[in-house]
Amino acid sequence: MPALELLAWVTAGALVIMTATWWLQLRTRNAGYVDVVWAAAMGVCALLYGALSEGAATPRLLVAMMGGIWGFRLSLHLLARVLHEAEDGRYRFLREHWNDHQGKFFAFFMAQAAFVVIFSLPFLVAANNPVAGFTHWSWLAIAVWLLALGGEWLSDQQLATWRRSPANRGRTCRAGFWRYSRHPNYFFEWLQWFAYVLLSIGSPWWWLSLAGPALMLVSLRWITGIPYTEAQALRTRGEDYRAYQREVNEFFPWLPRGGGR
Repeated sequence: MPALELLAWVTAGALVIMTATWWLQLRTRNAGYVDVVWAAAMGVCALLYGALSEGAATPRLLVAMMGGIWGFRLSLHLLARVLHEAEDGRYRFLREHWNDHQGKFFAFFMAQAAFVVIFSLPFLVAANNPVAGFTHWSWLAIAVWLLALGGEWLSDQQLATWRRSPANRGRTCRAGFWRYSRHPNYFFEWLQWFAYVLLSIGSPWWWLSLAGPALMLVSLRWITGIPYTEAQALRTRGEDYRAYQREVNEFFPWLPRGGGR
């Protein structure tokens, strides 16, 4: 199927599914479902592009496998939190700040539908790569993807283990990767987008795949990720989190200042 036609179907599907998710949060009073659905939608995009694009078989297979596993793993991880915990503090703050104005929530959910389309572009470019067979770029892409997926999964597990202990209530996680970055899960999330840049090499449109890591970095560091997460952490953990900010790098992993705690 031509790339533009596929993109049109993805756009329509994203609008429909995010409208349904907005209705779900209206019934459940839990906007965290938007993250669950966004990740699952990205996994579906990877499968669709892998199955229906016009590129060579190898890059299409790798897009479907890599994007699908990443998207559905993240979606299931987030779903477990949404089902067993109260609404994420970021969304509770927005609900209070917006006075539960559903017009604003609907616009927010439609923005997430737009993000599905935009962030699926690297999948689409890689799946239309005409270079057949495994190349050194393919193997490097797999290596980057494995590193990023493993790092993100381990970061999530370290945080979940920390949060399960009653003794850690009100304290900031400094275990494992969280000792070297305040947001290692976001860092590895960003890193995995370079796998699709590598998979796209050989396509005349490979440069469009750079939108993945570039936009994800902007989104995580300055728009939807770190600003909201850190504001919520400061509201709930106060001085403990301020000390963490002084000692640990915000995004890129590095040795803690002052030796950490």
